[in-house]
Amino acid sequence: MSFKENGFAILRNVLSEEMCDFFSEYMCNKSQVVKTMRDYEFINKFNGEYGYFEDEQVPNTFSIYGDIMTDMLLVKMKSLLEQQTGLKLQEQYSYLRVYKKGDDLKKHKDRPQCEISTTLNLGGDKIWPIFLESKVVNKVELAPGDLLIYRGCDFAHWREPFEGEICIQTFLHYSDVNGPIYDGKKFDHRPHLGLPAWFKGR
Repeated sequence: MSFKENGFAILRNVLSEEMCDFFSEYMCNKSQVVKTMRDYEFINKFNGEYGYFEDEQVPNTFSIYGDIMTDMLLVKMKSLLEQQTGLKLQEQYSYLRVYKKGDDLKKHKDRPQCEISTTLNLGGDKIWPIFLESKVVNKVELAPGDLLIYRGCDFAHWREPFEGEICIQTFLHYSDVNGPIYDGKKFDHRPHLGLPAWFKGR
């Protein structure tokens, strides 16, 4: 399946089992750390650099914007994704969620900084399909280490309620440097990668 022809492509085994296990354990631990720090009132819900549970799309689920580790994955994956898409890409930001049972993702399209988007399965106890609406509705199943790359601003996408216990997905977002949407800004208007969302425009 060619990205050039279809606007999306599935890449298998872009991360090893060992790397997926590392990322999954790290993020599950980070989620627990944030819960504990909030319980003891060391941080509040507005302190987003550690992660938060107030994501409007998936409330009460641990999410983190621009984690240093996933932002570095954004950099490391760029060359592979440029090869697969034939595009010159600019890194914008990473995002990650530790989904729980019953979570879903409403049908939506992404904002301009997510022009070229990926979702990468880092682990969990059950495969959770993502649906992508191009010319037809595509049901995409990703095992840990598999990645879907797609035009996030063009194709509506969603997930039905999750029936497993845990699923960890990271999202890597890029701009097409030579495309009509790109505003010339990098890192989602942050000074550099690894910074929280409130650093935009500084």
